[in-house]
Amino acid sequence: MDSQVEKLLYSRADAAVALSISIRSVDYLISVGKLSIRRIGRKTLIPVGDVRRFARADHPERIRAETDARQDEKKYGTQ
Repeated sequence: MDSQVEKLLYSRADAAVALSISIRSVDYLISVGKLSIRRIGRKTLIPVGDVRRFARADHPERIRAETDARQDEKKYGTQ
């Protein structure tokens, strides 16, 4: 019998692939609370429901850390 089990939790890499973004972007979304996590030992896992919820919503803002924006402001003098 060849049954396929539906994943309930994604690794950071699987979540990145599912959302078509980088692992670093997934880490940023976790840090700002847009994706929640579950820990099993040292492994960081993201609930499939959170990935789907994020994918259903529009996100017109860029995914990047505030520190990156501040560094750009200092470098280029933009606000």
